[in-house]
Amino acid sequence: MTPFGKRVREHRLARKITLKQMAADLGVSAAYFSALEHGHRGRPSSGLVAQICGYFDLMWDEAEEMKRLAELSHPKVTVNTAGLSPKATELANLLAENIEEMDDDTLDWVIAEVKLRIGTRPEGPTH
Repeated sequence: MTPFGKRVREHRLARKITLKQMAADLGVSAAYFSALEHGHRGRPSSGLVAQICGYFDLMWDEAEEMKRLAELSHPKVTVNTAGLSPKATELANLLAENIEEMDDDTLDWVIAEVKLRIGTRPEGPTH
């Protein structure tokens, strides 16, 4: 599940809307929304993100957060380390080789540490 898919699902369930109903209301197939929620589809278009924000009546900060989550939700990531230091290539490969074995606590720690070091405010647990 991607961060965007997780948040869409949370909004949908909080409002007691079925996936099939939401898909019909937005003119998208239920299969697509299911794949989007479960991380089997790539990042949604900005138009669909805006539709979803409107559907849930999300304003300002909540809508911006949905846009940000959509940007962070491509399930197949490519990291180009060409021209970067050998340590950058080592890190990218280390994550790629081991991410499946990392538990949520480890992932939360890595995310928080990276955000801290690049100057992004940590937002708490991501699960």
